[in-house]
Amino acid sequence: MRRREFITLLGGVAVAWPITVRAQQAGLPRVGVLRPFGSPQSDEAVAGLRAGLRDLGYDEHRNITLDVRYSDNRPELLPSLAAELVARKVNVIVTYGPAATNAAREATRTIPIVMGRMDDADSHGFVANLSRPGGNITGVSFQSGDLATKWFEILKEVLRPGARIAALWDTGSTTNQARLIEAAAGTVGVDLLRIDVREPGDFQAALDRARDAGAKGLVLLGSPMLTGDMAQLAGLASARGLASIYYNARFARAGGLIGYGPSEADPSFNYRRAALYVDKILKGGNPAEMPVEQPTRFELSINLKTAKMLGITIPATMLGRADEVIE
Repeated sequence: MRRREFITLLGGVAVAWPITVRAQQAGLPRVGVLRPFGSPQSDEAVAGLRAGLRDLGYDEHRNITLDVRYSDNRPELLPSLAAELVARKVNVIVTYGPAATNAAREATRTIPIVMGRMDDADSHGFVANLSRPGGNITGVSFQSGDLATKWFEILKEVLRPGARIAALWDTGSTTNQARLIEAAAGTVGVDLLRIDVREPGDFQAALDRARDAGAKGLVLLGSPMLTGDMAQLAGLASARGLASIYYNARFARAGGLIGYGPSEADPSFNYRRAALYVDKILKGGNPAEMPVEQPTRFELSINLKTAKMLGITIPATMLGRADEVIE
């Protein structure tokens, strides 16, 4: 679809959607949740959403219903799961990541969609722009390109001069994400090897390729698939002598070398944040006019045990900047 046609479509939806929501609200409000990974037993995203809704006075046993669907890291299941939520006449759908958001968008252009956490929402074409989304999608997103230069600068501090750095890119993400990482490598002066992956089964061969090509560092580009397998990727990277960095500070706790990205303590990036959007929409708010929120606080986490295993000395200046040091 051409960009002009897409924006025109969004403009039309912005007028039509409130009628649908008002009609649905005759009964108990129903919130659909579409998750690309996780499980009912251990899902901090849905737990955060539930906590946020409780803070706003919603009780699943009294005045709201949550209908959660998991694809178990199988993106091909997301379209049918999104269709199920639409068929159940949910009032709003909360999504996580580009694949889930796209599946929800393809399933409906009238039911409001809240991005619980996303990267590059505008580059994916989910919103016309971050300040005025213009359609039935809004929520929380960070701009991965804004972090790319910082990731390279951090790795250059711990690697020998001229060391090659590989970037692991989930092909389900935007091509803009890949373009920005390559531009950042040129700006910082990094010898970059981009490696594409489509599914978790590709990880081992991808990191073997990085090692065999002489890479010493590894940047993981933001992706729900990679987030869902942080511990595996951290272990694979370290076993191949790769100093790894990811946008999530929890990556370092999972055994990766460094995590640098939006702070989990940032109210605008916390999993509870989606509940505020849900509340506003259930009260008649228009997602087309709700700005996409972006994180404002960032944190640096360093795993010294992993550094020792890799034979890397972390500069004292970097340790002094760290928000968390794992020993």
